[in-house]
Amino acid sequence: MYDPTQLRTFLAVAQTLSFTQAAHRLGLRQSTVSQHVRRLEEAAGRQLFSRDTHSVELTDDGEAMLGFARRILQVHEQATAFFTGTRVRGRLRFGASEDFVLTRLPEILESFRHDHPEVDLELTVELSGTLHEQLAAGKLDLVLAKRHLEDPSGELVWRDDLVWIGAERLRLDADRPVPLIVYPPPGITRARALKVLESEGRAWRIVCTSGSLNGLVAAARAGLGVMAHSRRLIPPGLFRLPDRSGLPDLGRIDFVLVHGRRRGTADAAANALAAAVLAGGERLRRRDD
Repeated sequence: MYDPTQLRTFLAVAQTLSFTQAAHRLGLRQSTVSQHVRRLEEAAGRQLFSRDTHSVELTDDGEAMLGFARRILQVHEQATAFFTGTRVRGRLRFGASEDFVLTRLPEILESFRHDHPEVDLELTVELSGTLHEQLAAGKLDLVLAKRHLEDPSGELVWRDDLVWIGAERLRLDADRPVPLIVYPPPGITRARALKVLESEGRAWRIVCTSGSLNGLVAAARAGLGVMAHSRRLIPPGLFRLPDRSGLPDLGRIDFVLVHGRRRGTADAAANALAAAVLAGGERLRRRDD
């Protein structure tokens, strides 16, 4: 009933919330992407996206289709691998940023290991900036991390708003420096926070530095200060600061998959894991509560 090609296109649009970005990811024309989505909507008999000239959003039926599409494609790929006799094997060094510590990334990795038991998966969890450095140095084969605004590299998994978060009862004094909770260099959110504050002429002071997301969250829950964080990945117990707090807009942030230069068995394994991450991307935007 549901064409796997149309389902892959649907997932790409759902994860990027952009027909243009989905077309770029899939190597298709935008008109083809629109056609795939329209045909899938006709097959389902439901509208999956609410769209106008400025935005694309999933409808309630579109949210429901996400889970079905992921499972259908997963079974389709398992059947294809079984009957073609193709087996991915080898060592794969995968790096994921600290942002995904509290998400359901482990579920995606568990499914990948089940589907590809001959892949020796090595996981590194680090700051996004550090992961990009290790990838460039040939120490990793695939990275899932944030990227700088000016950096065009990588395959977009999704785009999100970067927002200020803190404890619910936190109140900022406009006459005092902004208390910041940050990753150490080369943290990408750290660099963005300092840049926007300095561009607005706002004084700031660092009240906590930690290379661990759990460390930052603990400081924020204690009310020590504010931190810049992805809107869709706000940890439990923390809240987005309202506009009346007076802090400058942080803009948007891209989460991308970036491949290393290594070829052979690692390349095949990296491609398989990248496909699994893209297929299950919506689970990365859910906390593992």
